[in-house]
Amino acid sequence: MTADTTREIWFLTGSQGLYGDETLRQVAEQSTAIAHTLHQDERISTDVVWKPVLTDAEAIRRVCLEANTSPRCVGVIAWMHTFSPAKMWIAGLDALRRPLLHLHTQANVRLPWESIDMDFMNLNQAAHGDREFGYIQSRLGVARKTVAGHATDPLVTARIGAWARAATGLAELQGLRLARFGDNMRDVAVTEGDKVEAQLRFGVSVNTYGVNDLVAVIDEVPDGAVTDLVKEYEDTYRVAEGLRAGGARHTSLRYAARIELGLRSFLTEGGFGAFTTNFEDLGGLRQLPGLAVQRLMADGYGFGGEGDWKTSALLRAMKGMSTGLPGGTSFMEDYTYNLEPGQELILGAHMLEVCPSIAGATPSCEIHPLGIGGREDPVRLVFDAAPGAALVVGLADMGDRFRLVANEVDVVSPVEPLPKLPVARAVWRPRPSLRTSTEAWLTAGGPHHTVLSTAIGAEELSDFADMTHTELLLVDGSTEIRQFSKEIRWNNAYHRLAHGF
Repeated sequence: MTADTTREIWFLTGSQGLYGDETLRQVAEQSTAIAHTLHQDERISTDVVWKPVLTDAEAIRRVCLEANTSPRCVGVIAWMHTFSPAKMWIAGLDALRRPLLHLHTQANVRLPWESIDMDFMNLNQAAHGDREFGYIQSRLGVARKTVAGHATDPLVTARIGAWARAATGLAELQGLRLARFGDNMRDVAVTEGDKVEAQLRFGVSVNTYGVNDLVAVIDEVPDGAVTDLVKEYEDTYRVAEGLRAGGARHTSLRYAARIELGLRSFLTEGGFGAFTTNFEDLGGLRQLPGLAVQRLMADGYGFGGEGDWKTSALLRAMKGMSTGLPGGTSFMEDYTYNLEPGQELILGAHMLEVCPSIAGATPSCEIHPLGIGGREDPVRLVFDAAPGAALVVGLADMGDRFRLVANEVDVVSPVEPLPKLPVARAVWRPRPSLRTSTEAWLTAGGPHHTVLSTAIGAEELSDFADMTHTELLLVDGSTEIRQFSKEIRWNNAYHRLAHGF
């Protein structure tokens, strides 16, 4: 199993003292085995940690409070092995602040028809024990995911794995420090937002720093460190001849390396996991950061261009969700369309900042002019995104709530080479079609800055939205505009009625 050893999911088993010590011993053995099965499953990337069987209200409340305060626990799985009277769970569920998954399972796959007796029936009561638990969750209005089936079923563990990844993404946001170097691009609406509400809803703290605060750190980077990083570039990428030692543009590559080292130092010293830049506010920077931003994203940092802190935070969360999965996750922007009938495609890119985790081949390290920013030509990685199924996600502030808008897409190879487009890019075919997906996206007010992931799917995102009480509008292969528009209206009514509850 590829596991994030800093994260845990706690496995809680409900029962009661009525059954006696021998039955409770068997409950503990069987629930330990179920937890171990989940822990060993490669579809679940987070450690699953078994906790002693719970038989009274105080023990339940105590473990829920411990889950809240544990720096390792990102979520709780609960299973009622026998019948656990649900009033015992009221105080614990009311106190629980970690994501909850209700696993409706049992120890055995097959009923032992030839030997089943009342002892077996008393021991294996999840069929109605979990219904008691389901009632109290609904009665209390507890947000949770419910998964039914045996723990050895790949469909079950895949759904648990998606939820665990979403919980990890939420944990990445809670306590996340995000540094904005300068403000957002002037007169742009969608990159604005309520930072106080974002900290309340997601846990991310967004603060702005002067660009020259960063420049001061960049200027102090030792030349020896720059030389070592340039060597790493040459070993890792296909570096253009003019950027290599002795080339006419080698000093530009060295300055790009200096930016990366200074930016890493600033983020590390400040405990930041995400950041933004803005080409309208570069202070004493000689280049718009390109290569540095791309490499930091590849290492898991969140990023948003033009001061877009919401996309930066979302990228950091989705990077956390995708740990250990094949594919990549990047900052992205819808740029332009191919509208040939039957070959409708979207070309996505940004000025410089697309993460090489989505690259289909070794990136080329190049330098080219940039028509905005008013600085020296910036160094960047150039590549085409690897083909495959993907998810494009945007986060918008709608005034009374945050809204996630997502589109399931298929990344494809460019129809023809792009020799005069010197930026990293992705080409994709949106589902169900370009016409429907773009009409739906525009109707939803989705932003132009997004996160593109070939690692994370709709289920992880849906679980994340539920955990954060965030609206989600999904455009997929079955989307119809009339129904999608109704969903938006229903959501507007629901969120306005539920506001404050």
